[in-house]
Amino acid sequence: VQLQACGGGLVQAGESLRLSCTPSVRGLSIMGWYRQPPGDKRDMVATTTAGGHTNYAGSVQGRFSISRDVRKNTVYLQMDTLKSEDTGIYFCYVKRGNVNYWGQGTLVTVSS
Repeated sequence: VQLQACGGGLVQAGESLRLSCTPSVRGLSIMGWYRQPPGDKRDMVATTTAGGHTNYAGSVQGRFSISRDVRKNTVYLQMDTLKSEDTGIYFCYVKRGNVNYWGQGTLVTVSS
């Protein structure tokens, strides 16, 4: 499974960014995003299931929104009111059967 992610960049605190990721296959049970801050471990940001159930990290609840366009087979992460602590490499994630797949990551830098 190949994951094509894009949308990272450099923004100021309070601004917005939207990430997108298009997997090379369809019918994925879970799609979402993880992030890895500088010098820290990778953690879940947001996920969405095929049935539309969403899950968010507490630190982004109310600021980030994950959505899934079934027709385009694309998952989006709308990030609003960005904070400096949101800085990190964002990885697209999908689950197919019992196997997890990760994209190469896209860098998001939020300056304060």
